[in-house]
Amino acid sequence: MSWLFLAVSLWGAWFTWNALRPSPNSPRFAVVSFAAGWLTTELALHHVAWQAVATAVFGMLGAFHGWPGRFGLLITLASWAGLLVAQRKAHEAEGVLERALVEGLGADYRQHIEPSLRGKLSHRIDWWRVWKPFPIKREDVEIVKDIHFARECGTDLELDIYCNVARPSGCPVLFQIHGGGWTIGTKDEQALPLMNQMASAGWVCVTTNYRLSPAATFPDHLIDCKRALAWIREHVHEYGGDPSFVVVTGGSAGGHLSALVALTPNDPEYQPGFEHADTRVQGCVPFYGVYDFANRNETHRHMGMIEFLEERVLKGRRDEIPEMFDRASPITRVGAEAPPFFVIHGESDTLVPVAEAREFVRALREKSRERVAYAELPGAQHAFEIFPSVRTIHTVNGVHRFLAWLESCGFRKPGSPGKR
Repeated sequence: MSWLFLAVSLWGAWFTWNALRPSPNSPRFAVVSFAAGWLTTELALHHVAWQAVATAVFGMLGAFHGWPGRFGLLITLASWAGLLVAQRKAHEAEGVLERALVEGLGADYRQHIEPSLRGKLSHRIDWWRVWKPFPIKREDVEIVKDIHFARECGTDLELDIYCNVARPSGCPVLFQIHGGGWTIGTKDEQALPLMNQMASAGWVCVTTNYRLSPAATFPDHLIDCKRALAWIREHVHEYGGDPSFVVVTGGSAGGHLSALVALTPNDPEYQPGFEHADTRVQGCVPFYGVYDFANRNETHRHMGMIEFLEERVLKGRRDEIPEMFDRASPITRVGAEAPPFFVIHGESDTLVPVAEAREFVRALREKSRERVAYAELPGAQHAFEIFPSVRTIHTVNGVHRFLAWLESCGFRKPGSPGKR
């Protein structure tokens, strides 16, 4: 029993070590490190709780009578200390997000938020939601599911709408695009904490499906997202939304697509058959997105992402179709007319390196006339905000403040405020 407990202790300690020191050095290690670190970092206290129960059971079974068991206990205690460090890093997100908003929007940004909107902002942690993260729902939020908006190449495209049960009118709209490496994922799996909070606060949130690779080839994914945006412009008023005020968001592949939606407004290349639809947005909040398909700044430590894009998404080698890799990269589409951005990325992301977000933000700040906020969250892995955790709640609250600022500063109207 002592040796078994030692083995279990070492296994648990590896998860803690990986959470604190993730490994992105090869495609295989990057994926394994993400899979092992994602839940560990976001559920650190849960890990301490179940490990404590397991340790107590092992103790009752006599695991501590031999030296391997006692050594395993020391390892377990050190692992718990590491998990508490991970939990502390999760709490640091609150300060990081606030500093990012102050840096990007101005020290007085809160004063520009309308008092009626300021009263809806939250700064607290709902610990019950942290301990019991599922199901992710709110009683005051209504979900209208599976609204058909197009059919492309035999694929039915559908979207869901999250809105306040009171159904107020003239609500700002949050347009969510899911991730999944352009190959997997659906509209009802990601950004649920964000959409539920914003719908509760009076926003109308729309989340869409799009065609997936390898059946789809870029720009099919982007075209479908823009078609959903065209539907929003035409129909969201039926659900209480204001079609003149749409902010786009998404994570991972959805971060990439949301950034491209924001940076290619009314581009007829990506609007075949609906060229005259207005696909401008009033803001963009991309999470841990891929912004440079060509890896021109060498932010990726290996060729795993490039090879994946060549084989599954763009269907061609980078040296054979370099113009497509460029056109698919948000970093090459940045210009003076870019809307306000709030870019969010995890410092410990092993799937999309944080350096990619830094380069994208640098390009935005050099070229865009609008405000750019950037939050680099300590200890955060890829896909960190899928379910309620301490870090997720702090992040959602920070995004809520950014969206309230956008709504208050007149971005619905011509002549919106730019950089100071």
